[in-house]
This record gives sequence, C-alpha cells and structure tokens, in this order.
Amino acid sequence: MNNSFNYQDSPVGPNDFQIAAVNQRFMVKVYGWMCFALAITGFVSLFVANFSPLLNFFISNIYLFWGMCIAEVVLVVYLVAAVQKMSLFRCASLFIAYSILNGITLAPLFQMYTQSSIATTFFILSGTFAGMSLFGYFTKQDLTRWGNILIMALFGLVIATIVNLFVNNTTVYWITTYAGVFIFIGLIAYDTQKLKDMNMEAIEDDESTRKVAIMGALTLYLDFINLFIYLLRIFGKRN
Repeated sequence: MNNSFNYQDSPVGPNDFQIAAVNQRFMVKVYGWMCFALAITGFVSLFVANFSPLLNFFISNIYLFWGMCIAEVVLVVYLVAAVQKMSLFRCASLFIAYSILNGITLAPLFQMYTQSSIATTFFILSGTFAGMSLFGYFTKQDLTRWGNILIMALFGLVIATIVNLFVNNTTVYWITTYAGVFIFIGLIAYDTQKLKDMNMEAIEDDESTRKVAIMGALTLYLDFINLFIYLLRIFGKRN
C-alpha cells in the first residue's frame, strides 16, 4: 500500500500545510512558556502562603505589597515596549521574574480561600481556557471586531475596579466580577487567534520569533491569571 500523500489530491497546496505546521510549532512554544510561567507562579504562591513569616512580612508591609503590584504593571509595559530591542535571554528572564513577582502578590489568596475551592476554581478555569483557546485557534470567524470591543471593555473594567477601591460598593464589585469573567473568556479566544495569525509569515528559528512566542505566552498567561482571580471571587469559599 502506498502511504505517501499527494498534494494534488488535496484541496489546499503545500504552502498551506507548511504554514499550518509552523503555526502549530509556534503555538506549542507559546503554550510551553505559558505553562512554565504558571508553574513558577503557582510554586511561589504556595511557598509564600505556607511560610507564615514571609507571608506576614509582605502583608504587613502594605507599601511594599502595593509597590510590587505597581512593579508588575511597569514590567509588563516595559516588556511590550522594549521587546524588539532586548535579547532573547533578557526577554525570557524578565518574563520569569514577572511570574515570580506575580506569585508573591497572589500568595494571600491561598490563605484567604479554602484549598478545595481554589482547586475547584482551577479545574473550571483550565477547562474554560482550553475550550476557548481551541475555539480561537480553529474557528474560521474573524474575531478582530469582538477583540476590539473586549479591549475597550477591559479599559472600562480597569477604571471601574480602581474607582471601587475607594467607593467599596458591593454591587459594583459583583458587576466587575462577572464582566471580568466574560471579558477574559472572550480575550482568550481572540488572543489565541491573533497569535496564530501573526506568525504565518515568520521564520521559525529566528530569535525575534522566539521573543514573539514569549510575549504571546505572557498575553495568554495574563488572560489565565485574571480569569482565575475573577472566577475565584465567584466559586471561592473563604477560610
């Protein structure tokens, strides 16, 4: 039996298969970096949460804690703005540093909520993330318009969240919670499609493509973490 594949028998040409193969390998790199960063964040969070002196140090020093939160934002902005100018090693190092810093700032959640509810939320999140990411990768529908709407909604969500830090309104809290869930569920699909499409003309082993993979991992990592926080508000049970 002849098992060789004849491109003439296929409705698409060899270039389409080559592009698909490159995209698949690129997305494997993206998911690999994302999972690596999530593993670091999870390990750091658990370590800090279970080491009371260290956790109490960060919680009691409120200015230090908020300083780290601000440093996270600055680090992400710097990565996005300067990624083209920095080396691959520096890009990867800053991404890892961000995942460590994020692990520290998320540690109080492991003391605030029960372990069983965190585990339940994580399983719900994992299934949701996988489903929406697969949808974004395989759908033929252009999600750009929806992506633009979601990004504008995200800006509104950030503003409402900041305002509610001072107002502390319960209704606004729950509105932003459910809005955050829907926004980041949509962004997972949109960002996945955007990442798949942006690499179609890329050179697979080029250093710039590897940096794009890290930045893509950062994007999906942020979607994952933010969705986790909003879902934990809904499904989490406090200690």
